[in-house]
Amino acid sequence: MNAATLNAPLAVARPRRLAWLSGAFALFNSLRIVAYLPTLLAIHASGQADQHSLFTWLTFTGANLTMALWLHEQGGRRVNRAVAVNAFNALMCGAIAVSIAWLRWMPPTGHFNFIP
Repeated sequence: MNAATLNAPLAVARPRRLAWLSGAFALFNSLRIVAYLPTLLAIHASGQADQHSLFTWLTFTGANLTMALWLHEQGGRRVNRAVAVNAFNALMCGAIAVSIAWLRWMPPTGHFNFIP
């Protein structure tokens, strides 16, 4: 028996593992993108952002953005699913960070409400 014979089942299982991991990545990152919405809505519904850390959300924005850029570079400057998901995560984290900053430093006037 040689090494090629021993590795044959692993070579067949790899595409299935990659397909499963790809599906799991898409599922959990889609859920994560949706999970940002309650935070965004809660910030605007309360009109206060004191309980939310601007530093944390800026860090999340930077982490997701740099991961998207890194994946883009590593993937031959192509936009694939992983790049798009990380870029959209960065967008959502950035929206939360902007909302926090807006509510902290711009006094509400009542003329522009997201939630009645």
